[in-house]
Amino acid sequence: MLFAKLLNGIPRCESGTGKEVVANAIHFNSSCSTGPFLKLNCAALPDSLLESELFGHEKGAFSGAISMRKGRFELADNGTIFLDEIGEISASFQSKLLRVLQEGEFDRIGGSKTLTTNVRIIAATNRNLEQDVADGSFREDLYYRLNVMPINMPPLRDRIVDIPDLSHFLLNRLSKQQGGRTLEIKESALRILMKYHWPGNVRELENRLERAAIMSNDGIIDREVISLTGLEEKISLTPSSQTTSNVDLQDENLDDRERVIAALEQSGWVQAKAARLLNMTPRQIAYRIQTLNINLKQI
Repeated sequence: MLFAKLLNGIPRCESGTGKEVVANAIHFNSSCSTGPFLKLNCAALPDSLLESELFGHEKGAFSGAISMRKGRFELADNGTIFLDEIGEISASFQSKLLRVLQEGEFDRIGGSKTLTTNVRIIAATNRNLEQDVADGSFREDLYYRLNVMPINMPPLRDRIVDIPDLSHFLLNRLSKQQGGRTLEIKESALRILMKYHWPGNVRELENRLERAAIMSNDGIIDREVISLTGLEEKISLTPSSQTTSNVDLQDENLDDRERVIAALEQSGWVQAKAARLLNMTPRQIAYRIQTLNINLKQI
């Protein structure tokens, strides 16, 4: 039976909340994981190009079609297609998409042969499709065909606990983009990231991590590297945020450098006070600051 492994979901969420990350996770943890994972932003293309991208076309089907081209539904057979901004497709294209979802079959543009596919569809939108159905701008039958397993994606500020896992995932992707360079994020940096309200959601988090990776000479992203991106200044402007660190200086997960920085933060960057917190002499902490290459802040 076609679409035996079909799972449709329409996450409704703000822009940049990490829909693609979730779609990746669904694909690679499913029975379709050995198949291809393809994605397409439906809002980025007019109907004519959208149809060609999804269904393909035959040679000579239209001006510029100099050769046969397979569409995403054909290429993603036994895999997954992620359709972002599904709410932006026109009424005329909605009927064409419905046929694939219901029958598992389609025709290339200009073709006479009906093709079949077995593919998982994950669709996402930031629109209220229920309201669009009520207004008549989105087909009710297509809405219910897509909305089999809805997944609501809250903004990042409402799921701060996801930041560590998201950060590791995004850094792995950045590492590949940078030629396999090893990137590591420390707990001290994650604590700073978890204090911010992230109006730009996951997209802003990825941007901040990429900036931190560029600023880190050795690929290690700690609190000091994060501060170089200007994030702490943004946090300090947030009324609900706390600028004072409450890090447990006895935490065994802290390395020496993180512990000294945390003590300096808690003491307002006064070396003598930080030394007392760490049971050191002023000379000892000055030596640690120098050898650990810590840049002192002027408060």
